[in-house]
Amino acid sequence: MNLPNLNRRGFFKLAGLGLAGLAASSVSKVAMAAIPEIVSAEAANTQAPLHPNTGRPYNPVVTLNGWSLPWRMNKGVKEFHLVAEPVVREIAPGMKANLWGYNGQSPGPTIEVVEGDRVRIYVTNRLPEKTSIHWHGQRLPNGMDGVSGLSQPPIEPGKTFMYEFEAKRPGTFMYHPHADEMLQMAMGMMGSWVTHPKNPKFMPVDRDFIFLLNAYDIDPGSYTPKVNTMLDFNLWTWNSRAFPGIDPIVVRKNDRVRIRVGNLTMTNHPIHLHGHEFEVTGTDGGWVPATARWPEVTTDIAVGQMRAVEFIANEPGDWAFHCHKSHHTMNAMGHDVPTLIGVKQNDLMKKIGNLVPDYMPMGETGMSEMTDMAEMMEMPLPENTLPMMAGKDQFGAIEMGGMFTTLKVREGLARNDYKDPGFYKHPKGTVAHEVENDLPPVNRASPSDTKDGVEMTVRKPNGHTGH
Repeated sequence: MNLPNLNRRGFFKLAGLGLAGLAASSVSKVAMAAIPEIVSAEAANTQAPLHPNTGRPYNPVVTLNGWSLPWRMNKGVKEFHLVAEPVVREIAPGMKANLWGYNGQSPGPTIEVVEGDRVRIYVTNRLPEKTSIHWHGQRLPNGMDGVSGLSQPPIEPGKTFMYEFEAKRPGTFMYHPHADEMLQMAMGMMGSWVTHPKNPKFMPVDRDFIFLLNAYDIDPGSYTPKVNTMLDFNLWTWNSRAFPGIDPIVVRKNDRVRIRVGNLTMTNHPIHLHGHEFEVTGTDGGWVPATARWPEVTTDIAVGQMRAVEFIANEPGDWAFHCHKSHHTMNAMGHDVPTLIGVKQNDLMKKIGNLVPDYMPMGETGMSEMTDMAEMMEMPLPENTLPMMAGKDQFGAIEMGGMFTTLKVREGLARNDYKDPGFYKHPKGTVAHEVENDLPPVNRASPSDTKDGVEMTVRKPNGHTGH
């Protein structure tokens, strides 16, 4: 197992696994005597790539707000140990969630192997119910596919199963349960899988990132997701993190960059990059031939799909990278909050103020005033609740949440330097700024003014679906 590198990074904790809880019916006595140690991580920040020191060479990926699972070589077989268990995941500073995941985190650690590797994965179930793991997109024997009841018995609580197969084709994949799937995935059970090509020089990139799209419905002040939610989510996350808790993607100027994204939410996500064009170079079905690619700045990722995009980071700066569904770039907010743009609230404020002394009317001119108020005073929020729009940068509030982060392109970074370089220093004269003008003031009629208007009654559908 690659423990020397991991110990230097100082974010793993190791725990030996007692053999009493293993399933003799599912793992042989020989295997039970040689199950790899459990490696767990609790930090929610992006960890350095795990460079291989055994097995075939490859260029490792960097998991956004995550890490890669170490392995050990056993007679030519690459062995991993996954533990399905309840975890506490920090969604962003100021909020934690009670989730289910693997090896201390949700999503679980990324598994990295090489095309042609013989892979053996031990899966221990520490959940209160049975589970299984499906290796999404893999070519493997039917009995290793991980569909509980169809291709295997379920993994009962306290038991350990062994999966073994050859990683036949390179690409970007996922793993997730196929047992009580709606509940377990809604609780955060998923992880990324990368099979690297045999030839490390095939489609090389300088920096290779990966993360999964997931979503939760957690009431303000609560800690546990509502697992029966179908579409009405209020926290849209990347690797179970919401902005401003999502780390930046840090690259050197002129790096060739690959970003791999998998979608395990209940809806599609148009992922958009500012300042650069990219090409979709891979899916969970394989690599896209060069002749079939085209330039884009947004790619739509449907449910259950993986996409790999590549570009040359040749424009220095701090560039937004986000889902282009606008309500996916905010944090918890009630969907039934009325729109009050243009509504005069002076009389309402007086009446409510008699009952609620600290009441502050908002929304008359838009939602930015909520951010402005938060700048001036401590806004009361329920315990363990994220602000709807959060995050600051050098010019003030970014007014984003959810599926949003930045691509930070800098000159002079070291090859393996992924640390946040701080604010971008704009060259003189390259920042938009206010100018004085002598234009007349804008006079707008009140929204309540009506002249020869037509009165209409509009009936809206109930609910807030169709994300």
